[in-house]
Amino acid sequence: MAALSVRALGLCVAEARPLVLAVSALRYLTGVALALPAATAAVFLPQIVQGAAAWVLSIFAIYLYNGVTDVTEDRINGSGRPIARGDLDARLAAGVAAGSGGPALIATVGLPGPMFWIIAANLVLGYLYSGPPVPLKDTSSGTMAVLCLSGLLSYLAGFTVATAGGGVAAPTALVLFAGVAIGWMVFVGMPAKDLSDIEGDTAAGRRTLGVLIGERMSRQVMVGAAVVLLVAFGLAVSLARVPLGGVVAALAAGVIAVAVAGRQVARGAGDGDRRRARRPYGAFMGTQHLLHLTAFLSWI
Repeated sequence: MAALSVRALGLCVAEARPLVLAVSALRYLTGVALALPAATAAVFLPQIVQGAAAWVLSIFAIYLYNGVTDVTEDRINGSGRPIARGDLDARLAAGVAAGSGGPALIATVGLPGPMFWIIAANLVLGYLYSGPPVPLKDTSSGTMAVLCLSGLLSYLAGFTVATAGGGVAAPTALVLFAGVAIGWMVFVGMPAKDLSDIEGDTAAGRRTLGVLIGERMSRQVMVGAAVVLLVAFGLAVSLARVPLGGVVAALAAGVIAVAVAGRQVARGAGDGDRRRARRPYGAFMGTQHLLHLTAFLSWI
């Protein structure tokens, strides 16, 4: 039973998407690192780790529950995640997801008071995104709203722990970085993800961007938004004179990667190759990790 329990937990982690959990932790840690110049009190490593645990637990609960509710479209789209392929029982996953919310809140004990409400708000957003009666994931506007708010909460969580509860103005570098990172997630990540999921999303009755405007237009939006974000962020960093040049370079590399992946999808349009259709999302996700690692390592 113990071995089965460990295996089931591993499958739950796989269903919650380890790369998403990793970048979620990086968002929080980047919030900590970029907030440190504004810190008015000593910040201790155990507090930072505890805050990271609370944040990642909340994301784990949200994405595991999302996997439970996405099973129909995941199977149509040929997803290899555990629930869709039949290796993880959806009811068990739902129970683990529900049971993870409590520990996420408990993990805020001893941290600055606002952290409880940040984690609680994130869990509520996660339920509203995937749960009945009207899941926000079913529309592009709902998805956009949740991504923006949850992204803001991730950086706010790091800022709150680093500044012992806030009460100070957020540094310009943190504001600019959070803006471009959330923009990348919304305006590049959304259309990139839709490219491989249009068939399943249509069958499930979802009105995502890919369903509404089609694969070709989604690619154009994705690449155009990436270029606009790069130009706007580069200008903002230059005008504000904040040391985020490395992040600008990382973003430039990501824009190229997304454009190349989008071009590959265009060349194979209509061939049903899901792996090719997923390449822009892979480029988007890799860029997310690179942006946050660059910002974090340059400020610690």
